[in-house]
Order: sequence, then structure tokens, then C-alpha cells
Amino acid sequence: MNTINNTILITGGSAGIGFEIARLFSQKGNHVIITGRDEQRLAKAAAQLQNVTAIQSDVTDKDSVEALTTRIRKDFPALNIVINNAGKASVYNLDTEDVNAYQKAAEEFETNFLSVLRLNEALLPLLKKQPEAAIVNVSSIVAFVPGISLPTYAASKAALHSYTRSLRLTLERSTVKVFELMPPLVNTEFSTEIGGANGIPPAQVAEALWNAFEKNQYEIRAGNTEDMYRLYLSSPENALEVMNAQRREILAAR
Repeated sequence: MNTINNTILITGGSAGIGFEIARLFSQKGNHVIITGRDEQRLAKAAAQLQNVTAIQSDVTDKDSVEALTTRIRKDFPALNIVINNAGKASVYNLDTEDVNAYQKAAEEFETNFLSVLRLNEALLPLLKKQPEAAIVNVSSIVAFVPGISLPTYAASKAALHSYTRSLRLTLERSTVKVFELMPPLVNTEFSTEIGGANGIPPAQVAEALWNAFEKNQYEIRAGNTEDMYRLYLSSPENALEVMNAQRREILAAR
């Protein structure tokens, strides 16, 4: 996959992993379009980047997505990379009283899974016109080894992982490559509640994506996701135990 002279859309590009991807790819000679719901936060992020366009947009809002895709088709007809990075996570335990797991799951699936399908479907006709194009779906280490404190977030990422593999097969004879970026715990504001301070820097995840583009490596298991994935292949039960050992100790001590 070519890493320069691309026009790239990054959802959730105002902070965390999305911002670092925008920073790296814009510095390397690409035009980057970042979206987010918070206009002030988006403007602050754009002011720190070069060769960037900021568009306020909510991936979970149908009208907002339609307005975004209409503008892209009009103003950025050379768009050839879509990075679905926007995400939502709720930290809770399934057996907690009044937790409303259904509502939390509905919000997570809307942001992490269904919104990705909608945006990809809307922009695929444009992507297919390009000599070379890519879709990047940002899932997670919990797509294949769930975390006990992120039960429905993990389920939404597992759904995204399955969909991504199907999409890759569907588009294998087109000009559109399909990548999946699977970070472990990352030190961002998004992951503060689950101990993100102990995670890898978001810039490391951006570098992993860059390197994968250069190699056409479609499944990108950044950081210790690769180790967890290999453990999962050898023993799903052991991988699940390792992933949740610390959290289970905390729950047992209560």
C-alpha cells in the first residue's frame, strides 16, 4: 500500500490513536481529514497538524454521516483511505445491579460496529474508483480475548473483526485493501478508566499501521496483542485467564 500522496479520512481523529495516526500520515505527505463530535476539540487538534481538514461529524448520526459523505464526494474526490477509528467503551460487570447492559451494548455496537458498516457502504463506490485504496477498521486485542470489565465493548470489537474478514474477502479482487488494526491497552484518555497509563503510547500504534501499509500486512496486532494472539491460538482458555487475571483478583477481594 502506498504511504504517501493519499487522501485519508480518520473518524475520531481529534485525540488518542486517531490523532497520532493523523499526525504521522500528514507529516509523511498525505492529506488527512479528521472528524469528531466536539468542534472545539477538533479545532484544537487540527491546529497541531499540517495538511489537515477538520470536519465536525458524529458517526452514530445518520444525517451527520450523510452530510459528511456528500461533502467528501464533492470536495475530496481523490479520497482513497478510510480509517474507522471512532469508538465507545463502557467499563462495568455484567452481574452488577441496575447496570443496564443492554443500553451500554446498544451504544457500543452503534459506534464500534454499525457506524463502520454505514460509513464504509457510503464511501465504497468512491474508493473503488481509485487506483489504490484501503479501509482500516480499528478493533482491539479484546476482539478475540474478551476482558471481563469490557464485556459488550469486547463483543462489539469481535463483531467488527468478523465483519472485517468478510469485507476483505469480498473486496479481494478490487483495488480496495482491507486492514484491521488491533491495539492492546493504549495510554489515552479513552482508556483511563481501565488503567490506560500502563498502556503503550498511541504513537506506537500509528507506527504499526504505517509499517503494515508498507508491507501490505492486513492484520496488525500492535504491541503485546501479537503475544496474546499467539497464546489464544495455542490455548484460548489460558489466554482468557491471562487477560482477566488482575481484574478477577480485584473482584474477588471485594
